[in-house]
Amino acid sequence: MPFSAAELLSIARNYWRPDRDFDFRPENSPEAERFLELWEKELAKMDQWRAFLRELGGALPAFTIGNATATCDACFRCSVYPATENKPQQRRWVVVGCVSILAPVYTVYGVQYEYTGTERTRDKVFLEPLPPEMQAPADIIARSIEATFGVEKLSRELSEMPVPLIVEPHEPPNTTLFHALFISRPERVP
Repeated sequence: MPFSAAELLSIARNYWRPDRDFDFRPENSPEAERFLELWEKELAKMDQWRAFLRELGGALPAFTIGNATATCDACFRCSVYPATENKPQQRRWVVVGCVSILAPVYTVYGVQYEYTGTERTRDKVFLEPLPPEMQAPADIIARSIEATFGVEKLSRELSEMPVPLIVEPHEPPNTTLFHALFISRPERVP
């Protein structure tokens, strides 16, 4: 059964603050402590995550699969790049799969990069719908995540819902449920 917006917001409030009361204090906020404790528990699942990445590689042999998980974010994250021929390209793209550690939900999104020479000059994040070239790998990632982890896809409507929380660098009214449950800077993919 899908989670309601109120239930997801309630979960997110356990890990993110609505204020900056703990900025510049030597101790962490209770929310930050809960977040760190949760990651300590979730790190025990890294072997399962790595096995998932290997299986995903088998399902997407024409792609490069990477682990983009960072414990400052609220999710396990994989990156799926089309194989390139080692020659510079002006445009590149990646499809990213995220499994939240806060709630049993996931998302898949895309990022398109533009380069001038070797310097990234622009990026664009795509939620649903993804551009046509990203759709097939996104579908495989989504099915694989659901089958492996038994989590539900977070709808775009809920992903874009503003939340009254601070998830650096976002502050209300610009913070969304996507930022709180997954990642605040989705364009940052290695």
